[in-house]
Amino acid sequence: MEDKWRLVAITAVAPIAWGATYVVTRHLLPPDAPLWGAALRALPAGLLLWAIARRRPRGSWWWRAPVLGLLNFGAFFVLVYLAAQLLPSSIAASIMALAPLALAGIAWPLLSQRPTARWAAGAVLGIAGVLLVVGLGAGAVSPAGVVASVIALLASSLGAILTTRWRDDTPLLATTSWQLIAGGIALVVAAAIVEGPPPRVDAIGVAAYAGIAVVATALAFVCWFTGLRHLPAGTVGIIGLLNPVTGVVLGVLVGGESLAPLQALGIALVLVSLVVARSRVTPTSSRRASSSPPQPSAERAGDERSLAARERDAP
Repeated sequence: MEDKWRLVAITAVAPIAWGATYVVTRHLLPPDAPLWGAALRALPAGLLLWAIARRRPRGSWWWRAPVLGLLNFGAFFVLVYLAAQLLPSSIAASIMALAPLALAGIAWPLLSQRPTARWAAGAVLGIAGVLLVVGLGAGAVSPAGVVASVIALLASSLGAILTTRWRDDTPLLATTSWQLIAGGIALVVAAAIVEGPPPRVDAIGVAAYAGIAVVATALAFVCWFTGLRHLPAGTVGIIGLLNPVTGVVLGVLVGGESLAPLQALGIALVLVSLVVARSRVTPTSSRRASSSPPQPSAERAGDERSLAARERDAP
């Protein structure tokens, strides 16, 4: 249990860091260049991790890395940008709050992880909490914006699950760096076409971009993919709900924004959901195995003694 909570804490670094980028972006970075902002996050972070890992793709990773880079970064950031242009931020955030359901739904057939009733209860609490945090503000709802937001959610969820499914003995730093570089290159192309030249920023802006690239991208995605390697995807999705919660809390603490009572209740529900959903998602294969008749206790004790004897005799 202690090890699992340690993994939860490591994974939580990612959504907390992403939530902090809202405040940094709002106060320190130009608001009219979101694609360049995403490109200047992904590509430098990928190059930094590659400089640490010092490993080039091999074999199937030559095509896997670009696919994952587009799903997790390139296409995702572009679609989020489109959704932000077409939808009220509360509606876009509410759609992205369905990430636990998307991750668990895709993980079931691809990773054989069957959600438990306890996880479902935690997901309902967490999603309800996010809806209270971001609100359901009034405003015109563009069908194109909804489609872009839903595709962004599905793309990032599929990318996360494939990152877990395709894992091998390749170091995590290396695979993450390849994805960020591939996604970063795609974002640079999209930014140059849509937004033109990169924005000019002062020394504070450069420091802000560097901090986002190192902490909210390089470190955050290493922590995120670490969680996906060791925790059920649905649980990781619920941990990801800390993203909007962090943005609201920092907006209150740093940006001088106000916190409504319903938002405070929503934050509490998200935190409770992490505790409620802490049990593991049960793999389908394990569920089938557990349905077989139990082994007699005497026979099981004999097997345990035999195993212990083999371990003692092993060199």
